[in-house]
Amino acid sequence: MKTKLCLLYGGKSAEHQVSLQTAKAVIGALDLNKFDIHPIFISTDGAWIKGSQLEGPVSDVKELQFSEGEAIAPNALTASVEGSDGYDMIFPLLHGPNGEDGTVQGMLELLNLPYVGNGVLASSAGMDKVIMKNLFAQAGIPQVGYTWFIRSSWESDREAAYKQVEEEIGYPCFVKPANLGSSVGISKCTSRDELEAAFEEAFQFDRKIIIEEGVIAREIELGVLGNDHPECSVAGEIVPKKDFYDYKAKYEDGDTALIIPAEVDEELYARLKDIAIRSFKALDCSGLVRADFFVTKDGRIFMNEVNTMPGFTPFSMFPLLWKHTGIDYPSLIAKLVELGAERHKEKQSIKYTM
Repeated sequence: MKTKLCLLYGGKSAEHQVSLQTAKAVIGALDLNKFDIHPIFISTDGAWIKGSQLEGPVSDVKELQFSEGEAIAPNALTASVEGSDGYDMIFPLLHGPNGEDGTVQGMLELLNLPYVGNGVLASSAGMDKVIMKNLFAQAGIPQVGYTWFIRSSWESDREAAYKQVEEEIGYPCFVKPANLGSSVGISKCTSRDELEAAFEEAFQFDRKIIIEEGVIAREIELGVLGNDHPECSVAGEIVPKKDFYDYKAKYEDGDTALIIPAEVDEELYARLKDIAIRSFKALDCSGLVRADFFVTKDGRIFMNEVNTMPGFTPFSMFPLLWKHTGIDYPSLIAKLVELGAERHKEKQSIKYTM
């Protein structure tokens, strides 16, 4: 029996285009002997559009934006698929708000549909960098110094906000929207003028921003895969040719080097692995995360963040880490579907009545 796999992609998010690239890559890697592929495109204004079952890879993401497709309500996911009993698995290939942040996951939980990846809590906490860092602090996970603001508090006294950053964090620092990934809206600041411009930039993308201490460090990443018993990939290192790994370096210039496996000794890798798994469990993650670290020259490790739906093309760090660990891209997708089914089955055993 083939698995009827529904792919959700696009989304009402600044990372809409990233999601389309992810969907194109996943479709190209799926084994059509094992999966029937049912695409649903979510437009930038939030419309859900159902496409016809796909019979093979697509050459351009424009083929995945169904201008003539059937508009559906999200709860139509529970309806039968061409006379069958419905979808076997939902795979949200959504990055950023309205997809990676627990919103879609909550809907899927209400509909009692099996899905790939992290649940509501892990997705929402992982998307909000402030909440994530607060939970990591509670779990004793090492991090760089940080502070945060909501737009209204900044607008009521901008000077006080800038002074707080300078006194608590200092320069250099990084200003980020709290609820975006893919390095959208992030600025490095070394002066008051840059800090003011960075606040303006970040608040375009979110009502909450986070400011983090800048450290001179290597950027090391591990993939984490599993549910209750997660495992880690080999380590990888990002070496940007710019000051930091911004959106353009990731998706436009290719202006960065990915070193896999990274040059880390056994003792350092063991420490990274321990913190990655502790972080995974602190957010109650499931399926997958990419754990991102700073490692200083004197061996200090700081957890930067976990990404609950990391970049997922064959050339993204998470799939490459697992490829070098021994799990190729098609097998990684199949493994994630298995993990989603495993978690859904476990949830069906929970009692909801006395």
